[in-house]
Amino acid sequence: MGVARVLVVVLVLICIFLREGSAATFTFVNRCTGTVWPGIQSNAGSSRLDPTGFVLPPGTSRAVPAPSGWSGRVWARTGCAQDGSGKMVCATGDCGSGSLECDGQNAATPATLAEFTLAGGNGDDFYDVSLVDGYNLPILIEPAGAATGATTCAAAGCTADLNARCPAELRTEGGAGCRSACDAFGKPEYCCSGAYANPNTCRPTPYSQVFKSACPKSYSYAYDDPTSTFTCAGGRDYTITFCPVATPSVKSSGGPGSATAPPTGGLTPTLPGAGAGATPQMPRPGGGEQGVMLGDNSWLASLATGDASSAPPARLPLALRASPLAPLLLLGLML
Repeated sequence: MGVARVLVVVLVLICIFLREGSAATFTFVNRCTGTVWPGIQSNAGSSRLDPTGFVLPPGTSRAVPAPSGWSGRVWARTGCAQDGSGKMVCATGDCGSGSLECDGQNAATPATLAEFTLAGGNGDDFYDVSLVDGYNLPILIEPAGAATGATTCAAAGCTADLNARCPAELRTEGGAGCRSACDAFGKPEYCCSGAYANPNTCRPTPYSQVFKSACPKSYSYAYDDPTSTFTCAGGRDYTITFCPVATPSVKSSGGPGSATAPPTGGLTPTLPGAGAGATPQMPRPGGGEQGVMLGDNSWLASLATGDASSAPPARLPLALRASPLAPLLLLGLML
């Protein structure tokens, strides 16, 4: 009996270490018709995930484990190819590493970001999809299991085609990306900086409202928490889907990391829209899909320095806390 008890205790301890070592699994799914190159950046003080970047051909998926307490962001790079020196360059979401791996570097704007803090306050996970740094393609986060509330274990993200709705003055990369007003104009009232670095003075703007109306389950600006931050009990796995609703057309899925070697002797393509690695172009939604179609966007430009309205509550911090082990430890002691 003594040996049996020791073996059981050892098994319990192994389960504890495995649970703490891999708190969640992120499954990346590409439903676009062209290749995307996901990037992963860990927050300061958080473990580095492996890999930090990879190629994801259309119709494929890849699982990436994440340890307990991990926090960071993920996104999709598009239109990637090698330049004449062999460095990887992407039309949107480029992390500047020059290679498939991002190695701790962040996405260049504009890029749609999926953000996570695992086992944060009270051991819960926190997650959101942010358009604060702009938009390049749709992303949806889905926790495993059923939702228990509007922002509790529910799907979060932006499934609309913001590139088609993008105001002309925010459009970039030949229509493959939509910049945030902060990125485009650099004004404190859009960046929630300086005198606007609090929820009482940094308010929704006509630009953030365009993003919010199209993607109500995403961050549209820095103090958008109440309707944009989602929580779930720690320990769930997450599926991150690129192009979750529509299937955008891409002329070619070639590029760095794909089965077909990219061309050399110059960057191909120079910008999305033609050639290998072309950036996904989202079709305009129809029917009952949420969002608004913008006709003449010039009125937004005239409001670039106007007064904002409707102050939101303050942004909630994402605290870090290890998952509780009491139940497993108690089981080991009782044996």
